[in-house]
Amino acid sequence: MLMSRTLLLMVLLLGLPFVASCGVTRPEAQAQSAAPNGQREGESVSVETAIAQSGSLETARELTGTTEPLRQVALRSQSEGQLLALSVDVGDRVSQGSSLGQVDDRLLEATLRQAQAELASRQSDVAAAQAEVSDVQAQADQSAVELQQAIADAERFQRLAAEGAITDQEAEQAQTARLAAEQALRSTRERVRTREQSVISARAQVTAQLATIAEIQQRQAYSALLSPISGSVLERLRQTGDLVRPGEDILRIGDFSAIKIVVPVSELDLGTLRVGQSVAVRLDAFPDRTLTGQIDRIAPIANSTARLIPVEIRVPNPDGRISAGLLARVSFQETAANRLVVPAEAIGLDEAGREDIVFLLRQEGETATVVERAIEMGDRANNQVEILSGIEPGDTIIVRSSAPLNDGQPVRLSLLSETSESSDSVN
Repeated sequence: MLMSRTLLLMVLLLGLPFVASCGVTRPEAQAQSAAPNGQREGESVSVETAIAQSGSLETARELTGTTEPLRQVALRSQSEGQLLALSVDVGDRVSQGSSLGQVDDRLLEATLRQAQAELASRQSDVAAAQAEVSDVQAQADQSAVELQQAIADAERFQRLAAEGAITDQEAEQAQTARLAAEQALRSTRERVRTREQSVISARAQVTAQLATIAEIQQRQAYSALLSPISGSVLERLRQTGDLVRPGEDILRIGDFSAIKIVVPVSELDLGTLRVGQSVAVRLDAFPDRTLTGQIDRIAPIANSTARLIPVEIRVPNPDGRISAGLLARVSFQETAANRLVVPAEAIGLDEAGREDIVFLLRQEGETATVVERAIEMGDRANNQVEILSGIEPGDTIIVRSSAPLNDGQPVRLSLLSETSESSDSVN
């Protein structure tokens, strides 16, 4: 019993140092507490820097629309008849002036021959009227000669009667013959004028008949269906054998030398757009290509309900690969004035997170410290901030830090930092 108590006492005495070493906290351990953000006391803050540069903020608004041909034209029949041939179908490319089909023109051909026969008859009438004018003119010339002779005889007989060589009755007869010759000449000349009016009328009928023939020939020319533009066939509305009438659509043709995209733009954005402005266009059909278009037209009237204004974009399509009906994404670029721009991360790196300061880097030999600068900010976009005042282009600004910063605090540069030779002159 005595031996067991002795052994228990020895065990208790040997265990005292172990218990003491586990329950006591040393003062030096308390001195090694970590600083905020894992920064140990006495260790310099790591910073990443960049160079302040002049630039601009760019914002893009993307709107969607659908591709359309630059223009669409309907090929219409201008004559009546059966559609004898139509040589193109949807998707075929056509050239301006090329023949695409034919409307039956046999009825017009018969009408044309009849009109030409009528023309020949009226031309014959003109010739006959001209011949009559010539005959009557010859009679008028003969009457003029006879009148001259009658005048001479009347004067001679008048002298002879005065001399008593002939009687007064013979002199009066000569004077009567003179008056009759004058009347005959007037009558013949009137007949000439009448015949000349007949010629004019006959010629007018010939002119009218020529116009009728030209109209028939033009209608006959319309029976040949010619492409009004160069492009591709969008729609075929008639088939060979159909009866077509004037004004009926046969084909629709689209001009794909360029495409147009109409997008609805908010009235709030209208002031930033102008005709001729460049825009970026992406097509889901060609995801690897970004096209450049321009605003071709801004509609003068907005939708009264949605207050949206249709804006037409023209995009060149020289290779003709872009077809109609494709989804298009249009981006309008807004470029702000050229000002000093810094990354948004550089704003408010102190403990208070203030947004009216940045920290610049001062490099003096091997020592790098920070300088606090008050700034005036402008717009923000694309993770960048415009600086209106407070720093200059070329200043080295601190973009990121491993802990909040204070004015005059020493720091060390990270491997990603950018520096400039002027950074040691920051005050």
